[in-house]
Amino acid sequence: MARWEPGARERLVVAAVDLFTEQGYDATTVAQIAERAGVTKSTFFRHFPDKRELLVAGQETLSLLLAEGITEAPGNASPLEAVAAGLERASSAMGTMNRELAPRLKAAVAASTELQERDALKTISLAASMTTALVARGVPDPTAALAGELGVLAFKRGYAEWSEGDRDPKEELAGYVLAALDELRTASASLG
Repeated sequence: MARWEPGARERLVVAAVDLFTEQGYDATTVAQIAERAGVTKSTFFRHFPDKRELLVAGQETLSLLLAEGITEAPGNASPLEAVAAGLERASSAMGTMNRELAPRLKAAVAASTELQERDALKTISLAASMTTALVARGVPDPTAALAGELGVLAFKRGYAEWSEGDRDPKEELAGYVLAALDELRTASASLG
């Protein structure tokens, strides 16, 4: 096994998702994930504290990108316009690997209560990141919280549509996420 071969983190994520899909989350061990990825168990633990955390690989980066996009939005941007800027920034980090893994990851999460719980925590964390960035812009807390929640919902809806079915591989995630945000904006206006 290569000890310091580049891309170990990404290979671990792919190996884990494949094994979770093939044999289930509970039946998959860290040793199996490391072996499939071509690394040692100690390399696994350098990247992740446990196998559950593979699900949220990149969450910190995603949260940071969302917050940066919101922070850097024009000063006169509405809360949802700032969220759109955050979503666009975060979407730029999603590439081919994310798109290819999405259906398998979705299946693995659907089959495991533990992964569903971790996915819910990820959603809460992303919404909190956007809410905090909006509050820092001077947006009142209830408005910031609602905009952050809409942002997460738009990201999840756009990501699901982008990653499902036969799509043009050149299509960017941002278009799907921003379209989902527009749909949610229209839907929320109809609530009365």
